[in-house]
Amino acid sequence: MLVVAHTGRREAVRSAQLVIERLSEAGIGVRVLAGEAEDIGCSGVEVMPPSAEAAADAEVVMVLGGDGTLLRAADLAKPAGTPLLGVNLGHVGFLAEAEREDLTATVEGVVTRRYDVEERMTIDVTVRRNGSIAGTTWALNEATVEKAERERMLEVVAEIDGRPLSNWGCDGVVCATPTGSTAYAFSAGGPIVWPEVEAMLVVPISAHALFARPMVVSPRSVVAIEVLPGTPRAVLWCDGRRTLDLPPGARVEVRRGAEPVRLARLHLTPFTDRLVTKFGLPVTGWRGRFRQAASDAASEGVERAVPQAGADGALGGAGAAAPVRDQTPAASGEAGPGQER
Repeated sequence: MLVVAHTGRREAVRSAQLVIERLSEAGIGVRVLAGEAEDIGCSGVEVMPPSAEAAADAEVVMVLGGDGTLLRAADLAKPAGTPLLGVNLGHVGFLAEAEREDLTATVEGVVTRRYDVEERMTIDVTVRRNGSIAGTTWALNEATVEKAERERMLEVVAEIDGRPLSNWGCDGVVCATPTGSTAYAFSAGGPIVWPEVEAMLVVPISAHALFARPMVVSPRSVVAIEVLPGTPRAVLWCDGRRTLDLPPGARVEVRRGAEPVRLARLHLTPFTDRLVTKFGLPVTGWRGRFRQAASDAASEGVERAVPQAGADGALGGAGAAAPVRDQTPAASGEAGPGQER
């Protein structure tokens, strides 16, 4: 296992030490990154450089921190196809599978291999200048073309599948995956897209235009954003981590990524429940079809066994997951671009 931690947080360091101790007791080899080994201070671990080699042949990359730490770990895990399992020690933590209080159970689930793996769509990004490729990169959440000078608007033209769509004077344009729909794109007014929906989002930021609504396009589409001549220079940000300067005339092409990012899942929690929990959405008054069936049975004086919905929404018997409770979860905040969520 490769253990990646936000060593700037004491809690993450303590959690990493506990995880390494438990994995070692179970006879599992542990790797840590060279820049984190000294802070974690555990013996008997393999210290690896922060490259794709660190995740190669590892069964799981365990990430202790917020979504920013998980996005950093994704750089290492994606080339190797190694699943990521995040323990949220940050704020919202949409990409994380477990919370800090579930750490012991999470490690046990990894040790006993009681987890599933799901694939998340990525996007590949190509930057062209004067017809030549100036750089390539990728993103799990989003690629954003942003203005580099605060006092002036950015002038761009958007293209979908080789056809011009619209000019925008704006602060930027977000091109996001469904996974990224709850991150920067959400903050910019974009829609939330369920992870199993394969699509790309195009969300203008503070555009001064009549047509500047968020758009959802086919995963087979190619989206291009061109920085118009005479406009201030721009900058490309991918997942708030990788950046590239964009002079006037630069062209950014975004398409579905050739390789997905794999996430390890211990719980088959419906995405709706995740939204309710992470955003603290009020669900007071919800009855649901199963509760309605129980109410109808009671009013008729008939004693019936009311089935519960399993994690996948199907009817289940004993041991099936209960539906969302009629209560309001604790609220949580949303981070801005480039911050841990």
